[in-house]
Amino acid sequence: MRAVRRGLLAIATAVAVGLPTAAHAAPTGQPEAASPAGRSPSGPWPAALPGGAQVVQEKWLDSRTVDVMVSSPSVDAILPVRLLLPRGWSKQANRTWPVLYLLHGGVDNYTAWTRMTGVEELTENVDAIVVMPEAGGAGNYTDWYNYGKGGPPGWETFHTYEVRRLLEVGYRAGTRRAVSGLSMGAYGAMKYAARHPGMFRFVGAHSGIMSTRLPGIPDIIMSAQANAKQDPKAMWGDPLKNRDVWKANDPSAHARNLRGVSIYISSGTTSLNGELDPPGTPWHPAHLGEPVSAYTTRHLVAKLRLYGIKPVVNLYKNGTHSWPYWEREFKRSFPMILKALGARASAPPAEQDTQAPPPPAEDEGGDWGLVN
Repeated sequence: MRAVRRGLLAIATAVAVGLPTAAHAAPTGQPEAASPAGRSPSGPWPAALPGGAQVVQEKWLDSRTVDVMVSSPSVDAILPVRLLLPRGWSKQANRTWPVLYLLHGGVDNYTAWTRMTGVEELTENVDAIVVMPEAGGAGNYTDWYNYGKGGPPGWETFHTYEVRRLLEVGYRAGTRRAVSGLSMGAYGAMKYAARHPGMFRFVGAHSGIMSTRLPGIPDIIMSAQANAKQDPKAMWGDPLKNRDVWKANDPSAHARNLRGVSIYISSGTTSLNGELDPPGTPWHPAHLGEPVSAYTTRHLVAKLRLYGIKPVVNLYKNGTHSWPYWEREFKRSFPMILKALGARASAPPAEQDTQAPPPPAEDEGGDWGLVN
């Protein structure tokens, strides 16, 4: 155990929340929101508007991709959420659609999945709404403790309540949900599914920390937060003095709540270049996220099996902490996602219907909102 701890501490500054590599880096720009009122204390976004959570702007990128700007009291920010909408969708439809949430990693943003993968093509004929919310570069899918004061940023509340309800109220989102994520987002996906029983029918976690209190892991998490210029104890407090907060945010502590959920977990185990890395690809310290993920995944899987839960687990050997592996694993899990959502892949449209109508130029979201 001492050897494991020493090894983990040696890489503490590398990867708890997913530091960027050549294939894992976010653009620095953020979209503008409607009528910003100052800057958010939670990051590089406008501050939230007065009142409850509400949609303040839509920006259509093409016939099925729209960036929805949400004023979030829980994060005190106006934040983007990217949607991929299914064929036949409209706000006036007399039906709802199942929902797939895709969570991004650390030092990245809501554009990650459409920027780095072929998710648009993969879901083109799938009868479901795909949701990719902003989560902050080091937000860790957490309602921050802030030394007992609470308050923003409340990322978990933003995702599991504010975004979820706004989509149900105004975008015809249904109650059949799946969630998948990579790196920091893998942690978020597993944590959300475990802490909110019944909310998700499927959870996919690729290369993330699955158990936050194992020897060495708190040091890694706090060191990574410090690396991101965050107060390392603001998120969950001190690992010893605030054990209850750390436990509350540990997916493995809530493993029994995952009964009945379809689960796919993947990670490399060595950090070495693998079959999807081009010859000569330089090694990056962020790749050490793979053995850290595997270490914590084994612990979570053991807990799940104690409760009779049988996840699908792929702990492959070589492979870096990078998008080619995350996309491969996501595609492997995709049949499980479709089954959990009960989503059918619709037939391609007739040739004469292939020209989709142009999206609206701008839609300010109407006057409806979610009142806390």
